[in-house]
Amino acid sequence: MQVAAASPQPSELRRKAEILETASQLFASRGMRISLEEIAGACGIKPGSLYHHFASKEAIVVELIQRYHDALDQLGVHATAQLADVDPANAEDQILVLATAIADLASRHSAAVQFTFYEPPGGASQELVQLAGLAPTAIQTAMLKTLELGESGGRIRSDLDLPVVSDRFCQAMLHVGLGLFHGFPPDKVARTLCSILLHGLAVAYPKDSQLDRSKALLAVKAVIKTWPKPDEAIPTDRASMIYAIAKRELGRRGYEVTTIRDIAAAVGLGTGSVYRIIGSKEELLTSIMRDFSEKAVDGWSAALGSGSTAVEKLDAVAWLQINVMRRFYDEFKIQLAWMRQTPPDIPNLGWSFPALVKQVRAELAEGVRVGELRLDKPSSDLAARCVIGMTWIPENIVAEIGERAAFGHARDTVLRGIAKR
Repeated sequence: MQVAAASPQPSELRRKAEILETASQLFASRGMRISLEEIAGACGIKPGSLYHHFASKEAIVVELIQRYHDALDQLGVHATAQLADVDPANAEDQILVLATAIADLASRHSAAVQFTFYEPPGGASQELVQLAGLAPTAIQTAMLKTLELGESGGRIRSDLDLPVVSDRFCQAMLHVGLGLFHGFPPDKVARTLCSILLHGLAVAYPKDSQLDRSKALLAVKAVIKTWPKPDEAIPTDRASMIYAIAKRELGRRGYEVTTIRDIAAAVGLGTGSVYRIIGSKEELLTSIMRDFSEKAVDGWSAALGSGSTAVEKLDAVAWLQINVMRRFYDEFKIQLAWMRQTPPDIPNLGWSFPALVKQVRAELAEGVRVGELRLDKPSSDLAARCVIGMTWIPENIVAEIGERAAFGHARDTVLRGIAKR
């Protein structure tokens, strides 16, 4: 005769919820480096008590991601059901409502957003791998149906690939849970991002023929030509080979969880040998980011210093970002970790993000002043960060539709807007 397992007591459920909330905050600020002992200490309990609720750190991560996906599904189902009562003429308002709800959810589940943003670390269970790779189909469906409602009512342009636009909307709002927007109210970020996506930054509708021959785009293309081709980047000497594999491992696993021992195992050398060649992980990060940032900064400088209009500069930067991501994918992933501020603070990385924000703020303010751009509070940090974030096209979209189509998508969502003018 089997005895049914006893249901958890309310006090146990509360304690488990407290552990999850504390772990979520610690993971969001410090990444996977947090230990179970540190989580227990922050909860005011002994590690043994924590093991009563969770068998491992991964078990906590799995539950955090599961809660996140459950919340996304509930939001998507609820938003889809609400559309039956929405007038197509009010579709833009409904898009903002849904986008704001997604951004707020992402902010509350910041740790889970980060876990799903990276590939799981090496050695992760199949359950964690599958959870981290789940697409947020419920909110994507809700957003797509909302966009289609707007299109049927004549509010949204009919010449767009709405599934791609829906994916872009959802990803833009989910990224509010990452470090780029840390400290800003999610609803304000969502409103600014929606304003860009719906109505575009350009006051006048820019044509492809005008943008394709701009000085800014030509300047960026000239910089791209100076980059090494993929086949030229294959290392032949030992140090370069280790450096290249280290970048691959950091990009694949994420900065937080990759160790020098992991890199040594991937290279097939002893840990001591790798230390002697590339130094500590912090020194490796500095070296990678300095090399990568020089390429990115050269492109930004070429675009912003081209003498083109503000619209043409932003267009050229979007092409730069697409090429940076495709050509230097591992460095791109490592840079995202740095921007989230989960790695330790490293001086002299080569590219000062605050300096870039300041420069973009000035460009936006000038563009608004001369009547080329439309953006509320263009000289604010939030406006600059939203514009910088929007010039990056999600990697899955670039991979799915190709670089040229992704560039057209950037023009539609950043400069022109998806709403009918």
